[in-house]
Amino acid sequence: MNKIRLAVQLVFTIVTNGYLYGFMNGKIYQGNLKYVCVPGLNCYSCPGAVMSCPIGALQALLNQQGFTVPFGVLGFFFVFGSLLGRVVCGWLCPFGLVQDLLHKIPVFRKRKRLPFHRILKYGKYVTLVLLVGVGSLFLFGGFAKIPAFCKYLCPSGTLLGALPLLGRNELLRSQIGGLFYWKLGVLLFLLILSVKVYRPFCQYLCPLGAIYGWFNRFSLVQIRWEKEKCISCGACERACPVALDVQEISVSPECIRCGKCVGACPTKCLQFSGFKAGSVVSGKKES
Repeated sequence: MNKIRLAVQLVFTIVTNGYLYGFMNGKIYQGNLKYVCVPGLNCYSCPGAVMSCPIGALQALLNQQGFTVPFGVLGFFFVFGSLLGRVVCGWLCPFGLVQDLLHKIPVFRKRKRLPFHRILKYGKYVTLVLLVGVGSLFLFGGFAKIPAFCKYLCPSGTLLGALPLLGRNELLRSQIGGLFYWKLGVLLFLLILSVKVYRPFCQYLCPLGAIYGWFNRFSLVQIRWEKEKCISCGACERACPVALDVQEISVSPECIRCGKCVGACPTKCLQFSGFKAGSVVSGKKES
């Protein structure tokens, strides 16, 4: 399971950020594919990105003069959320892959959560409301509204967008100021913390994870728990990288559907399912 997930993460990252000309020349791809969003974080300004980020698209629509409901992006979230939930986070997000790889570095004593996790986990909802929502609607720079999350926080944009562009563009390097150093500091803090704590950005700050987490209870793809097969050995709970118990797996907004619990279960009472947990088992309806 872990090897399959890693392969999917790598392939998806390469496919969605494979514009080699952009990396070599410090240019941003601006073709027709940029009108299409990928389900995970994928900075528009990354020179390798061939498609756009749904959070960036949402902010762009909220940044428009006058308020219009962004039905297109909301529909996009509904489709991917109702189909996959946070499978997007566990399998399809490039910055999630970066954090996964950093956490494998054999230094520090590993932690699944930060202290005060029960409070800090709501940080991603605060980010969604204040930076993506309120910030995009009401913060202004000159005469234009500001995509506040992208401008002030997004570590994926700094890592995959700003740094590659600065490396190839002397004009941009001459314009570096305090905002860049702030975002670089945020990025470095999260990267270092990722070596110690599993996916700190995903657990505590990511607005996309906040959105997809709402769909976990009823998305089509689930991790089904067959209670009658469970021997209460705790193997799934020990394997879960975000420290969920067996009853929280899949349905909790914190579950990224990584599948580690499925691989760890000795009785196979946990399985990926294309149907809502509890509705269908082995192709037969439960009585």
